[in-house]
Amino acid sequence: MTSTPQSSPPSPQLQLELQCDPGVPVPAGLDFQAWGQRAFSLAGHAQPAERKSITLRLVDITEGEMLNQRFRGRPGPTNVLAFPAAMPPGLPRHVQQSLGDIVVCVPLVAREAQERGVGEQAHWAHLFVHGLLHLLGFDHEHDAEAAVMESKEAEVLLALGFSNPYAGECEPKT
Repeated sequence: MTSTPQSSPPSPQLQLELQCDPGVPVPAGLDFQAWGQRAFSLAGHAQPAERKSITLRLVDITEGEMLNQRFRGRPGPTNVLAFPAAMPPGLPRHVQQSLGDIVVCVPLVAREAQERGVGEQAHWAHLFVHGLLHLLGFDHEHDAEAAVMESKEAEVLLALGFSNPYAGECEPKT
């Protein structure tokens, strides 16, 4: 009997850097790396030699307000912002390339989850996936784009064990 050698699992194609200032609580029990890898794969961006990175910045209300005003011209904080990176063309595929930055306003996640009657973990997953899809080129400025993006969000969240946030409750399935 011959045995087939076991290959080690491939390294993640999506690297995640988490940033936050002192005093901004990092939520426990959230697997941003797994969520991001799944969204990356389901959005059709999992090429074998392709290595990408993102930065996830967790902010307080003050920084959330400042960023929303500066980059969107809107007062007050928003729950998630995405800043796609502009990488120079022609980089070799083996070079890790940044997709960009996702910024999440921590206090808003908790507040919105409570207001909507959804679990915080589910809302975190939804906002993180939403931001990552923006980095991958999805948008929701027009109805047709919104339908495509919402469908992809629902697909990813269902694959992660959460309900479709656009069909009502966004709780982990048990």
